[in-house]
Amino acid sequence: MAAANIPVELGFVEKRAPWKLRSKFFPSKVGGNPAWLRLNNLPERSDILCNTCRKPLIFLMQVYAPIPEIESAFHRTIFLFVCANGKCYKRFDNQNFVVYRNQLPRQNEFYSFDPPEYNEKTSLDPSAEKYQPLCCICGCAASLKCSKCSEVDYCSEDHRDCDWRWNHQSICGRSNAEAGSKRKKATNQFLLPEYELVTETEELPSTGQEKSDEEKMKEYRQFMQSAKAPKEMQDMPLDDLDAVMKKNDKAFNKFQKRIKLEPEQVLRYHRGETPLWVSAEHIPSPNDIPDCVCGAKRVFEFQVMPQLLNYLSLDSVQDSIDWGNLAVYTCSKSCEKGGESYVKEFVWKQDFSDDHRQ
Repeated sequence: MAAANIPVELGFVEKRAPWKLRSKFFPSKVGGNPAWLRLNNLPERSDILCNTCRKPLIFLMQVYAPIPEIESAFHRTIFLFVCANGKCYKRFDNQNFVVYRNQLPRQNEFYSFDPPEYNEKTSLDPSAEKYQPLCCICGCAASLKCSKCSEVDYCSEDHRDCDWRWNHQSICGRSNAEAGSKRKKATNQFLLPEYELVTETEELPSTGQEKSDEEKMKEYRQFMQSAKAPKEMQDMPLDDLDAVMKKNDKAFNKFQKRIKLEPEQVLRYHRGETPLWVSAEHIPSPNDIPDCVCGAKRVFEFQVMPQLLNYLSLDSVQDSIDWGNLAVYTCSKSCEKGGESYVKEFVWKQDFSDDHRQ
């Protein structure tokens, strides 16, 4: 559990050279392929499917979150996957998300005991593809090959069929050199734009004279109509916005007051504490958060803010996807089961109080 008065760490996205976001450097990142921590015993693709459409989930983000006082968690990363199909989403429903935790001691079979040197030429050593086949589309564990040449790996029939249409039918059976020169870059609905996730400590202003409710309402309305607000709120009629605020005044005011200090934050990390809820609706009780597979209670670790959606291309894939808050809960003991393999954790999805996606 986090000690009292531990500050919140805020996450922001920044563009970074792709080689700097590989496993060797223990990145926190958004989009692209997962930079796996443990390089073998990856999750089965059958365990990373949408519970609604049964299609492969896409990689959203990973957060490198070591716990120094736990020897087995010297390296520790949380991975979050989401469905790209907006039609699958239901209000206050987490069935379209999967979250995994993995951790390693400092002395382990994959990485050097000492910090890595940043060098592009050696950035792929080590990498998960040296331990098992990875899907050439999404970077997850692969169990299928091209049925014609058997030289390209895929995690699912969906990704194999799509790659055949996009690329592989024109290069199947050719030499590696010739195929590489003709292969198109796999920018598709299975890969989100890639960013580094950088953090800084939240700094709160010193307590001064409290603003009136009218001033708070005016500031909140201005923010929610700005380009930095969550997309679904930008075009909300003012009467509807006022009604939402009056219905959940305390929760919304608290949310607005905190995020307007750093409106581009996409993540809030505060392990063992309480999320910043976007609404008074659908806040979990302790009984709503299932225990870890080891039997220990789970605690809140971080939340993904709706501002992240503004940096991704999810709203151009079928129906738009949105959330008010994704709160990730992990094992309070960060049990060693997360070192043997990737262990599923829990995510709680909270929507905005007035949903216009009926």
